[in-house]
Amino acid sequence: MVNRDRLIKLFMELVQIDSVSREERLMADRLTEELKTLGGKVREDNTGERIQGSAGNLIAEFSGSSNYPVLILSAHMDRVEPGRGIKPVIRDNYIMSEGNTILAGDDVIGITSIIEALKILKENGIAHGPLKVIFSVAEEVGLLGAKELDPSELKADYGFVYDVDGDVGTIVYQAPSQVKFNAVIRGRAAHAGMNPEEGINAIKIASKAISEMKLGRVDEETTVNIGVIKGGRAINIVPDLVELEGEIRSHREENLLRQQEHMQTIIERAAAKYHGQVNFEIERLYSGFVLDRESDIIRLVANSAARLGIPVKYMVSGGGSDANIFNQRGLPTVNLGTGMEKVHSTDERVKIENLVRLVEFTINIIKNSKEYK
Repeated sequence: MVNRDRLIKLFMELVQIDSVSREERLMADRLTEELKTLGGKVREDNTGERIQGSAGNLIAEFSGSSNYPVLILSAHMDRVEPGRGIKPVIRDNYIMSEGNTILAGDDVIGITSIIEALKILKENGIAHGPLKVIFSVAEEVGLLGAKELDPSELKADYGFVYDVDGDVGTIVYQAPSQVKFNAVIRGRAAHAGMNPEEGINAIKIASKAISEMKLGRVDEETTVNIGVIKGGRAINIVPDLVELEGEIRSHREENLLRQQEHMQTIIERAAAKYHGQVNFEIERLYSGFVLDRESDIIRLVANSAARLGIPVKYMVSGGGSDANIFNQRGLPTVNLGTGMEKVHSTDERVKIENLVRLVEFTINIIKNSKEYK
């Protein structure tokens, strides 16, 4: 039932709409038009104002039979850089960019799959339950759109987020918590040639701390990274300020807290050793989730895949998505593999067959959900 040409055309159109994080206005307007044409009751919340963005989250409701559970289908409208001026091309049954930008399959694949599924439901008069579509903003910069979404919008039975690489049939049932840390190390400036003894080198303090930290994969459930270092003003000045920015992710809360304490202790010890000062701040970006593999939502997805002959892959993710926020707020939500490949790179691509298969999968989930009312 999938209109292959229509699906490809919409995908190619949407990736060419500039929609980097906090600049989703044009995408939101285009999707509002599409959702209204399909008969959805569409509204946009005021998240854009709260995050200094150009658009808010889009919410579209489609009525359906009460014999089915209420489902939420969700994808995000934003993309990472370089994500402007994208020129998609088709080569060997793959859609990719010309090579100077990303493709923005993350997450236009999810958006187009949801829209094409809605079109098929309408055109073929396929029975379904109440559906709510949520297209969020600013996912790529900390799940901001999902965080700002009114929790009342998540009143549903099951949620499906379309936002992970891997073959169609991949089910993310577990994802980690993530915190961001920022350490500002202060020393004392001095002339590097005339009176270096009077200075306290903040870079030296930072180097000492980093050399003693556990970084990378510190255990089976926890990863740590320092991704940004800022400091120094000139080669003839003892640097008096260094800023470290990094993250900690873990599937186990006690490991996360233990690693957080470890990082802070190491940095404070290094600062004390060289008579500097440090200000250490932690921000929780999102909390992790674990869904029972025997839960109704997992069985619904797995059985829907089996009926299409799609192999199921149960995945423990190392990253977060809007599914983290939805689960945190009480909505059982899985993140579904979309077939996106080499995301966040100029080599990003998607196999056309995966686009088609994801639509078929979505329709099957909607139809089969009646069994899990």
